[in-house]
Amino acid sequence: MDVNRRTAYFTLSDVETKKSYSNIALNHHIKCGRPSSPAFVRELTYGVLENKVLLDYIIGQLVPSGVEKIKQPDLIILRMGLYQLRFMDSVPEYAAVNESVVLAKKYAKGRDAFVNAVLRSYIKSKYSIALPDRTEDEVMYLAVKYSYEPWIVELWLEQYSTEFVEELLKAGNSTPDTTIRLNWLRVMKKDLTEALTAKGFEVQNGKICENALRVRGTGLLDTELYKTGMFSVQDEASQLAAVMLDPRQGDTVMDVCAAPGGKTLAIAERMNNMGSIIATDIYKRKLAIIDNEAKRLGITNIETKTWDATKTDSSRVQKADKVLVDVPCSGLGVVRRKPEIKYRKRTAEMDLLPRKQLEILSASSEYVKPGGTLLYSTCTINPYENQRVVAEFLKKYPKFKKEEAIQLLPNVNDTDGFFICKMRKDSI
Repeated sequence: MDVNRRTAYFTLSDVETKKSYSNIALNHHIKCGRPSSPAFVRELTYGVLENKVLLDYIIGQLVPSGVEKIKQPDLIILRMGLYQLRFMDSVPEYAAVNESVVLAKKYAKGRDAFVNAVLRSYIKSKYSIALPDRTEDEVMYLAVKYSYEPWIVELWLEQYSTEFVEELLKAGNSTPDTTIRLNWLRVMKKDLTEALTAKGFEVQNGKICENALRVRGTGLLDTELYKTGMFSVQDEASQLAAVMLDPRQGDTVMDVCAAPGGKTLAIAERMNNMGSIIATDIYKRKLAIIDNEAKRLGITNIETKTWDATKTDSSRVQKADKVLVDVPCSGLGVVRRKPEIKYRKRTAEMDLLPRKQLEILSASSEYVKPGGTLLYSTCTINPYENQRVVAEFLKKYPKFKKEEAIQLLPNVNDTDGFFICKMRKDSI
């Protein structure tokens, strides 16, 4: 059995049955399975995840009883085989079919003949399978072609033109660059660039943040440069939140909902490890990640504390010069990294997110000193969680004034989709 396809199967199975995050499951199975071609595994895994709706639509055309009645192991193997046939030109048709049959014999026993028949049926009829009629139902056409839940397509069509939405959907299926944030407590940009280049990595400057570098190559996190804290992996959109907060040496900064701590650590670096940062999160185990990363980076000015961000800690009222409020959100801006987010159903809990976000923002605003800064951010592209939450907050708290707001988009900025709004509290 091909170890590469087996590794991809295990990863996809974890995502489907255990609701694991694809990046975490993939790294785990690559480490455990030791595939001969991790690049092939990543391409196949993310390819299936990014195109799941489209693949299921095609399978539905080939199986009279429909996709809904196909058992999960069978369906995962069919998606893998179909993705190879439709998208991976480097894989011969016979290999895609035969290796899928081998997987079925092991993990979908008794269904290997079914898998074989469906994939061979696709080979015979692939040119006659059409997408939904765009003129009759544009939402369904876009949802199937780019593999998104229809409610996401509808949400974005409310904000942008059809052409723009199609670009946004397409960008969500692209593979993002690996972006790092240099730790200027330990290294300068020129020196880090030269050191990475000497190790065979292709390095380019970031597009919007001065401390960002875009790096191509394998084994980046295995280098001594990473282990000794010269840099961290962080998308530029996330880095920009720390830049816009503009922390200074000697400031007292609060970062609520801080884990896993990328922004907290970026703030500490910008403060030259001086002043004080209080990083809170509701989950104690997640705060340990921040503590461990701070040690790797040589940062000592962060205090972590377990706290429910929907409530105000009375001991810290008006004690902070700057407060970062990076709230839990629907995550629609990071589908390039976590394609499983595209398939989340719209639920009552999701509809209640803006209320919770406003609650967290309101509670956290109490920490800001007169004249201080309050920064609200999300990693989503949803006005109900972004602009409308801010508007409701400003209406409720007139002492705060909006200074700057930005919605970053993957198809425009080549970053994750991020909303950042900087507000200032009246000095009196």
